[in-house]
Amino acid sequence: MNTNFKIQGLDREMFSSLFALSDEELTKRNIIRKTVDKANAFPCRVSLEDAEIGESVLLLSFEHLKTNSPYNSAGAIFIRENARIAEIAENEIPDMLTRRLLSLRAYDKNEAMIQADVINGTELKNVLHQWLENTDIDYIHIHNAKPGCYNCLVKRSV
Repeated sequence: MNTNFKIQGLDREMFSSLFALSDEELTKRNIIRKTVDKANAFPCRVSLEDAEIGESVLLLSFEHLKTNSPYNSAGAIFIRENARIAEIAENEIPDMLTRRLLSLRAYDKNEAMIQADVINGTELKNVLHQWLENTDIDYIHIHNAKPGCYNCLVKRSV
């Protein structure tokens, strides 16, 4: 059984036009522009890196699980203004994830949650390999456990 995995950030193109909007226009869309004032506190869902102090980020609601099931879900995320798309190698864990307490949620092909746990980010690689041995798992969502915010998607490598 192939338990190799690939972690995927979000596509920057979904958000790029938002940075040109005024703060007033952003507010109308329930989006907040912030300047990063603390290290390791503003995890970007495009670059899968923590934004640097002084950078501009947007805080917005993102529907990370668009499904016609009880698990349909959206939550707050940060996007860096100058984010470049994360290029994560097979079985690689971004540093941003290793520093956090994480909530893992595994879904089947019917988009029903079939497994969940809270782990230290340092355990992530081993847990992903172990979980993906279960062929009923189609994909895994990683969230920050304390605030509950969506981080990224994990799929089996082909």
